Amino acid sequence: MNNFDWSQLINPEFYITLTVGGIQIGLFIVLFIVFAETGLFAGFFLPGDSLLFLAGIYSRDLIQNLAFIPSDFINVLLLSTLVAIMGVLGNMTGYWFGAKSGYYLFKKEDSFWFKKKYLLQSKDFFEKYGGKAIIYARFLPILRTFAPIIAGIVSMDKQKFMFYNVLSSFLWSFLLIFSGHYLYGIFLKEGIDLKEHIEYIIIIIVIISTFPVLLKILKKRPSEKL
Repeated sequence: MNNFDWSQLINPEFYITLTVGGIQIGLFIVLFIVFAETGLFAGFFLPGDSLLFLAGIYSRDLIQNLAFIPSDFINVLLLSTLVAIMGVLGNMTGYWFGAKSGYYLFKKEDSFWFKKKYLLQSKDFFEKYGGKAIIYARFLPILRTFAPIIAGIVSMDKQKFMFYNVLSSFLWSFLLIFSGHYLYGIFLKEGIDLKEHIEYIIIIIVIISTFPVLLKILKKRPSEKL
């Protein structure tokens, strides 16, 4: 245990290939992380987007945790669907929590697990985009953790919330998992094994997913000086 590399906790490949007692549990870890990102305040440090992209690369290995399915397409389809369902459940949990404890959250002091500034940023984001914020936030780290909570706090119509919740979850999971799977196959035909360049994939996805947030921060700075 002393030799454990704690930096692995931010490496999505660690979760995907995790085994306990010789048994692969990667699929269950992936599903739990997807749920935790929107249901358990864990979105600000768990590897969401890069995790799904890599899950697409390892789709066959992950689904084999449940059953052996010869069809490559069915493996990816099943994995994407399971992830989407967990994303929906996570958002529902976040909505319920926001509806029940909104006042408490805005009074809560900062801790390792909770940063009030993220809650306030998500509230501004939600007020600007309304229901569509649920879709936009699904593709943005940190915001996807707090958007369903804000929806619960402002008492967003439940049917409207569920529509955007289901739509965003399926878009997010299918886009990233299918992209990871089929881009891996395309690059492999060119002699490039993406599994050997995981660190670069993570960096690229982090840059792409955080760029909109950084752009918004940079746009705010000039007005703050005035």
